[in-house]
Formats: sequence, structure tokens, C-alpha cells
Amino acid sequence: MAKAKKLKIIPLGGLDEIGKNLTALEYGNEIIMVDCGMAFPDDDMPGVDMVINDITYLEKNWSKIKGIFLTHGHEDHIGGLPYFLKAINVPVYGTRLTIGLVEHKLKEHNLLSSVKLVRAKYGNVINAGQNFSVEFVRTNHSIADSAALAIKTPVGTVIHMGDFKIDTTPIVGDMIDLARLGELGKEGVLAVLSDSTNVERPGYAMSERSVGEKFEQIFKGCNKRIIVATFASNVHRVQQIIDAAAKNGRKVAVSGRSMENIVEISILLGYMKVPEGVLINIDNIKKYRPNQVIITTGSQGEPMSALTRMAFSDHRKVEVTKDDLIIISATPIPGNEKSVSNVVNELFKIGAEVIYKSLAEVHVSGHACQEELKLILALTKPKFFIPVHGEHRHLVLHKELAQKVGIPEKNSFVLSNGQVLELDSKTAKIAGTVPAGKILVDGLGVGDVGNIVLRDRKHLSQDGLIIVVVTISHDSKEIVSKPDVISRGFVYVREAESLIEGVKHVAGESISDCLGKRNMDWSTLKSSMKASVAKYIYEQTKRSPMILPIIEEI
Repeated sequence: MAKAKKLKIIPLGGLDEIGKNLTALEYGNEIIMVDCGMAFPDDDMPGVDMVINDITYLEKNWSKIKGIFLTHGHEDHIGGLPYFLKAINVPVYGTRLTIGLVEHKLKEHNLLSSVKLVRAKYGNVINAGQNFSVEFVRTNHSIADSAALAIKTPVGTVIHMGDFKIDTTPIVGDMIDLARLGELGKEGVLAVLSDSTNVERPGYAMSERSVGEKFEQIFKGCNKRIIVATFASNVHRVQQIIDAAAKNGRKVAVSGRSMENIVEISILLGYMKVPEGVLINIDNIKKYRPNQVIITTGSQGEPMSALTRMAFSDHRKVEVTKDDLIIISATPIPGNEKSVSNVVNELFKIGAEVIYKSLAEVHVSGHACQEELKLILALTKPKFFIPVHGEHRHLVLHKELAQKVGIPEKNSFVLSNGQVLELDSKTAKIAGTVPAGKILVDGLGVGDVGNIVLRDRKHLSQDGLIIVVVTISHDSKEIVSKPDVISRGFVYVREAESLIEGVKHVAGESISDCLGKRNMDWSTLKSSMKASVAKYIYEQTKRSPMILPIIEEI
């Protein structure tokens, strides 16, 4: 008797971290993927632009992949697509706005003409190979057109909730389709993968509409220019800012490349409605001051974002003054708190008035809180539960929350990226691992920055660099000129002349000793000089800069 096949659920990103969400489902000779995101670099990744997933396993099994299904258009769910599609070209499925954002992204990477993009509507069921059919189910989130995926497989239905909340008064469209989720629960659900981001928060997430009411209150009583920083992809938030501005007779300008792109796409696709004459070009803001609103990127304190450049007086078109009101309409992503704090402090130094979440309710989360998470589990009644999208504590707390609605502890699985969960209609178990890690993107380089390069960058950033240049005669094997020392990020040469002279002396002695030996080679010469100089500098300063010995032969 042939061994029955099992469904494999393989998270390759999004667990024990915030971002780079990617989950693979495999049955027999077929694989489908849910999302393909990116993450922002940590503080210990100097110079890195973004982090994407290690797709080694998918590259080895590229012929099995039937498609990528997207839950929504946030960067942590679609940001890795161009890099993946360059390696493995498969169809991409998503709702209308999500695909619109993907089109723009692929156009930048010259991939648009070569990738099959399929727009799906809520309720559509898409067959992917022989073993998977995927239904898009309406959810609410901080971006329009977000969806949960009901994935039917030979061993049962798996629901991937994506990022979601329950918003009974959404800005655009209807509330989350709880009825359909309940129907799926009655039909029988094998497993649910659910968003863990807000599992620490009790109660329910507030409606996005409540932020719009707060904007109207602030705008109505303000006679200053207003600058609002928010996530570019939060189309509902941007719409409410525009509505509040229009209601109070203000003009609106948009700053930041990602904000400009998303506003343009949203207006084109009909997800954003701007009254005629309200939107103005950022170049013309001086004509309208102070009766204007500037919507900008930078709510996370990103170094190159528009708000950060404004705060540090480095923006070419906007100069912040004490006559401005700044609203930061976002909560810092874990790890970004210091960056946001620095920007807020700089704005205060300028004398601007700053409103952020600790001072007023100018932001609500797009992620479900505890009662919403429990409601989804109660409606779907899954046999097995896999918490996703969160740091490790979020996943553990979500597992504990699931027990409160009757899911046995043994049926909940806190996985790590790369772990393989095997399921049939009755059982589930962790069955090995596949490669899963971080690939660093730096400029045009993908994966060429690894641990050794990062270690060197950290070393340089902490202790600086000393270059020792020595010229040696090819014929006589003698030092032609005294060693020269170049310092970068270690000491200012003119203020440390005695130290630099000492380095020259030690380097010269080390080379002379080596040149006098019979079996001398250039590698030994460099190693000896480096070791001698490193020892001397540490004795003198208790610091360990990177030392680069350069030997010129003439």
C-alpha cells in the first residue's frame, strides 16, 4: 500500500521577526506560496538597504511552484517579489490594489512584461495545480483590498489570515467577511495561520474612522501649516487626511517617493478620491503657506525619508519652522523607537509643535487585538493552529490565547523559519527543517554582503581604520621610504603625531626583521607588520582599529 501524502506547511519568513513574510505549502509535486516580503535592516547591518528571504529550498524545487498568492500590498508582504521573480518566474495572484502596487514595483525592476499577474476578486477560487484551490476572503487592514486565503488541499482546508483586523466601519468597502469565515468553520478547517502582531493588546483594535475624526478636530482649530507623517501604503489614512484638509479649506501636497507613487496608483485605480483643486505640487507650497497640509513619509524615522530630512534641515523643498504643526500618525515598529525619538527631538529643537501617539489618538493599528484573534479562531474552529507574523513572544502568547477558545496545546505549533510542519487530516507534527535565513540587499548587490562583510563594517564603524604603506626595493630587499600611515575614523593624525610616529617606527622595525630572514614572503611580511602595529596601538590606546598593511615593490 502506497504511503499517503502529507501536506507540508513551511514558513520561510515572518516568524520570530517582524517582516519578510513568506510561507510555502507543499503537497506531492506541487507548491504554492503565500506572500513574498522584505524587512528593514537592523542596527547591526550597517549599509544594508533591505533584507529578503533565503529561497534556497524553493530554488531547488522551482518546477513544483504553481504560483504566489498575496494577502495585501504592504512591503513586508510584497517587497521581496522582484528578487524572487528574477530567480523563479511564476504567476502572481492578488486583489486589484495589491496587483497595482506589484505592477509598479516590477516596472522599476524591468520585470513587468515577463511576469503573469492575475487580479482576483473576493470570493474567487483559483485552482493552482491539481492539489490546491485558493479562495480570497475579504478582511480589513491598514491598506485596501487585503484578504485572507482559504486554501483547499487533499487533506483539508488551511486558512491563512494575512494581516487583519475587524473594522465594522471601514473607510472603503465592507467589513471583514466573518460570515464566510464562519461557513468555512462549519465545513471544517484543518489549520489556521493567524497574525500575532497585536496579541499583547487586550480588547479590540479601534476603527480607522476614529483617526479621521481626530484629524478633523486638529485641522479645524489650527492656523499653522500641518505636516502629517504616516505609512505610504495606508491608503485609508491618507484619504482621511485629504478629506479633513478639504473640509477645512486646505491644500494638500505629497512628499516622499513611496507616498507619491501610492497616491498616484490609488487615485488611478479609484481607491482614493481627491476633490478637485485640493492636491497641489510640492514645488508650489510656498504659494499657499500656511494654508496647506503636507503628507509625507518618515513615520518610522528612516534615515533617508522625507520627514527625517525635514527634521535635520536637509529637505530641498520643505523647511520646517516654529510655525509648523507636525503629526506623526504611526506607532514605531519594534526596533525603530530610537530613530523616531531622534526625529521628534530635532523637530522640537526647531520649535515646531509635534503631535504623536503618546499625546493624541492620531493612529490606530491595522492588526487584530486579543478579542478579534479569539473571534476568528472561534468562527473557523481549526483542528490545528499556527501563530505567524510576530516575534517569538507574540507567537507563544498567541498559542496560549488559542487554548482559551478550546484549541488543545498539543494542536498549536510555535514554529521557526525553516521548520516543516507535516499534516494529514488527523495529525500534525514537525518533520525536519529546510534552509531559511536572511539575504541582504545592498544597492544592486543581492546576497554579496554576508557575515564577514558585516563584521568588517561593524569593526570599521566602532574602531576605524589604519593603513600602513611601505615601499620596498625589489633588488636589494630594503625599505626605500619610511612607512606612511593613513588614519580614518581612528584618530585625527595632526592631533596624535606621537602615536602615528610610533606606528611608523614599529612597522619599520617589523619589516626590517622579516627582510633579514631567509624564507621571507609577502604574506608573512604583511602578517608580521599587522600584528606588531595592532599590539602597539592596543597598548597605547586600548583600541583595535582595522589595520591594512600595503606593500609596494619597486
